[in-house]
Amino acid sequence: MCGIVAGISNKNVLPTLIEGLERLEYRGYDSAGIAILNGTIRRIRSIGRVNSIKTKAKKNKLEGFLGIGHTRWATHGGVTEDNAHPHVSNNQIAVVHNGIIENHESQCSRLKKLGYKFDSETDTEVIAHLIHYYYQSKKNLLKATQLATKDLVGAYAIAVISVDNKDELICARLGCPLIIGQGESEYFIASDISALLGVTRKIIYLEDGDLAKISKTSLDIFTSKLKKVTRKINHSKVKISSMDLGPHAHFMQKEIYEQPRALGDTIEAVIDNNKFDYSLFGNKAKNIFKNIDSVLILAAGTSYYAGLTAKYWFEDIAQIPTSIEISSEYRYRKSVPNKNQLVITISQSGETLDTIEALKHAKKIGHKKTLAICNVQESAIARASNLVFYTRAGIEIGVASTKAFTTQLVSLFILTVTLAKNKKLINKKIEKKYLEDLRCLVGGIQSALNLEPQIKQWAKHFSNKEHALFLGRGIHYPIALEGALKLKEISYVHAEAYPAGELKHGPLALVDKNMPVVVIAPNDLLLEKVKSNMQEVKARGGILFVFADADSHFIESKGIKVIRAPRHTGVLSPIIHSIPIQLLAYHVALRKGTDVDKPRNLAKSVTVE
Repeated sequence: MCGIVAGISNKNVLPTLIEGLERLEYRGYDSAGIAILNGTIRRIRSIGRVNSIKTKAKKNKLEGFLGIGHTRWATHGGVTEDNAHPHVSNNQIAVVHNGIIENHESQCSRLKKLGYKFDSETDTEVIAHLIHYYYQSKKNLLKATQLATKDLVGAYAIAVISVDNKDELICARLGCPLIIGQGESEYFIASDISALLGVTRKIIYLEDGDLAKISKTSLDIFTSKLKKVTRKINHSKVKISSMDLGPHAHFMQKEIYEQPRALGDTIEAVIDNNKFDYSLFGNKAKNIFKNIDSVLILAAGTSYYAGLTAKYWFEDIAQIPTSIEISSEYRYRKSVPNKNQLVITISQSGETLDTIEALKHAKKIGHKKTLAICNVQESAIARASNLVFYTRAGIEIGVASTKAFTTQLVSLFILTVTLAKNKKLINKKIEKKYLEDLRCLVGGIQSALNLEPQIKQWAKHFSNKEHALFLGRGIHYPIALEGALKLKEISYVHAEAYPAGELKHGPLALVDKNMPVVVIAPNDLLLEKVKSNMQEVKARGGILFVFADADSHFIESKGIKVIRAPRHTGVLSPIIHSIPIQLLAYHVALRKGTDVDKPRNLAKSVTVE
């Protein structure tokens, strides 16, 4: 699900496919596969890392001029070789796919009646059989792919090869990124520029609805109605790619979609070390973390909500009493310093004046242990702190923070587990479980991004509204706060967030048919409580928009709309549920016609008090 690489060349494409898949490993995946056309479709698949595919390819002497490859993170169906991509129909059509096909069950039933047999539990196999079905009558791979995509509801980026078309690679996209790289007498496609860095810098970004027909020496791009179009060739300069919108309409959209990479970069050191360790926070960390008896978090805006989320982790996992202060308020009141308290400042830019001044105040009154979590090296807050953990989100241009927020969250989680380990509160088994949670996180983020088509439809219900409520409970209450902030920031819809249990203590008076109510409702210990709170809204005519997990057992009905993430991700669930609220705010803003990247009255780095 998570990564696509495909190519057609006058030389063996296998090395490029494998290299590309290796470059996509940061996206998170649990299985991989390659199909090469060499007279017949020769396919190898494997659970686990790309290296196992490389070994199988060498053993089977796999080679050819045309092929497709994929790394998958399981959504529909478990982690098995049968569910790994590519998927093949009747030994004639092979397909790889990123995204989610929402109507795969109805299409599966239809295809079974037509005589097709399914070998996997995935939604992707539907695509392969649909293309095969249409190819039988049209004898044209491009046309068959176009007709198949018309039957699909959801998001997809696909690459297709056929035994009858040895010099033809077809691809299509809707909702999921897909690019084409131009080489010398060769073309490649990928879901990410990183996969193609070894072969070309000439990149073409496909737009939503585009299909492409590719040979070794030619490229034709078409709209969804098969009208030929021209797309610009871009020369990629990766070091400054964060300044390039690429196929995106706004930097906010781009940065939302950069989160798999940003999170992958942020957790890289932990994964590489295969443990949580002091060294992640610098040479002085072991000494500074010694004898910590509490935590004080200083932050503003979105970073403040990251801190509120972390309070739950610190107190639950590390059993450290934690307080959080709004930076602009902290230094204007009398507080009691504690030499054994760790003061954490959180700032995307590292230059937020309110937080800089709050840190100065903390140090002035006697705090000795300070840690900065920020995104910019050598920034003011970093220089003023004993320890620094860089989030590695890359440049964030959109005023409304997205990837900075989620990388702050994962950084705070890493700190939490490190402190818990220092206090001997977790054993090796639990540490291993947390490492596995981090490994799966990037794939979970990618899966949440695939919910965008459904969220886009929800935005219609908010476009003529002036107010909205966000509800959450426990560790997801700060995510509700962040969702309300995002909606306010870029769409100018007045939004408030409450712990769902507080509804009956006042906010319920606001609820009517004109007040949309967004609910963060993962399948955790508070789910049944949240469901009861939702009934309070429904009984008063409110319309509920519920972000749930696949196993939360919500049923859509009049007044209740539900979008489900593929799976509950446990302790890191707040990070996953941050993605839908970002996408909702973005699409509401688009419908309202506001300036998404530069909302009125706001600046990216707040360097004034």
